[in-house]
Amino acid sequence: MPTPLRDHLITRSRNPADLLDAATRLFGGSIATSPLEPMALEPVGLEPMDTPRGGDHELRGVAAPGFAVGYFVSPLDVRVTPAEGGVRGGSYFVNVGLSGALSTSCGGRRATLDEVTAGVANPGDAQELRPLPGRRTRFLGLRLDAALVEREFATLTGHPPASTVRFAPTLDLAGPEGRAVWLLVRSLLEQIDSANPLFRRAELRRGQLRCLVTALLLAQPHSHTAELREDAPRPGHPRPLRAALAYIDANLAEPLSLGGIADAAGCSPRTLSSAFRVRLGLSPMAYVRALRLDRIREDILASGASGASGASGDPVGTIAYRWGVTHLGRFAAEYRARFAELPSATARRR
Repeated sequence: MPTPLRDHLITRSRNPADLLDAATRLFGGSIATSPLEPMALEPVGLEPMDTPRGGDHELRGVAAPGFAVGYFVSPLDVRVTPAEGGVRGGSYFVNVGLSGALSTSCGGRRATLDEVTAGVANPGDAQELRPLPGRRTRFLGLRLDAALVEREFATLTGHPPASTVRFAPTLDLAGPEGRAVWLLVRSLLEQIDSANPLFRRAELRRGQLRCLVTALLLAQPHSHTAELREDAPRPGHPRPLRAALAYIDANLAEPLSLGGIADAAGCSPRTLSSAFRVRLGLSPMAYVRALRLDRIREDILASGASGASGASGDPVGTIAYRWGVTHLGRFAAEYRARFAELPSATARRR
């Protein structure tokens, strides 16, 4: 494939420290990177090499709510470890080779990643990545918030995972399931690279990301795969609650009321309120307010985040009104109660 993220160069340098610093910044402080010790992770049959190696180091990347993706060109051997105080709940990393090969160690297992074998690291896993001699090694690193994976798992099953979803460490890109995941990764990259302003809309990017995570959950074996089989029992939410959640998600930007949601779910407001409290621990309207705040925060961070055209992003009030907020003063207080900061403070980090 052509060079991805062509307009999103972060660093190009002969100093490996520039690459390590840029990677940490790209992935939002969720990782710590360091050169491997000399002779560490030496594959059988290869001559020892001094670390770090010389050469050009390039990183292109984009970060947005829920994910970050980077394109790496470097001969450097690195260790990637979860950073203290990183993204709450941790992150998953999918590494896809574009040319050359990487020798990796993750979760105590070794593998070689190339154009047909990708690697998956789970929250808390340390990774060691070593480009193998030969062709210039180019690879993509995709970070996914654990919270995003948990939400899509809950959408598929009707309940959150009982424990952290832990994927198998290698993904076969030559098989039909792996090809589907890779197709969605490429589609995400094409949207990021597109000059069409439609693809800069947070709603489209969020939908694309959800499709990618759903495909990964269905395609890649993991610790909860049995719950996603078509013949697996589905003890999830009762039908009225599922209908209410779908209606809220589809109409979140519109005025919503308890009665209207109950009508869409085909039950009484009392029955619906009871289902929400028993299953989700809050009332239907509290759920609506929390979901709106989450979407507003995502859009505040995403608006202007790519840096295209130098725009500072949409005003907070415009974004809030877009999601159905009618009282900005009350909104600001609820936002601070949920995220421990005012929306203006979030906007300053764009």
